[in-house]
Amino acid sequence: MLQSIEERCVLLGRYILRTGATVRQTAARFGMSKSLVHKDVHERLRTVHPGLYGEVQQMLSYHQAVRHIRGGLATRQRWRRIKARE
Repeated sequence: MLQSIEERCVLLGRYILRTGATVRQTAARFGMSKSLVHKDVHERLRTVHPGLYGEVQQMLSYHQAVRHIRGGLATRQRWRRIKARE
């Protein structure tokens, strides 16, 4: 996947908006590290495509706001699976 850094930033930003994916999900999809995806959409995208940057930041802010809920639901499901095995 050879492409310029600017193209990659835009590609990642559009993917996040289109799918509603988190940084982790995006990293897994593109076979990249979380830190590289984070750097691309939080730092580089700002200078490459400011409009897209604002939209992506809104999506990532939403993910950050609800992460404690997702974590609680995952723990709840885990304990239900454990209890079901007993």
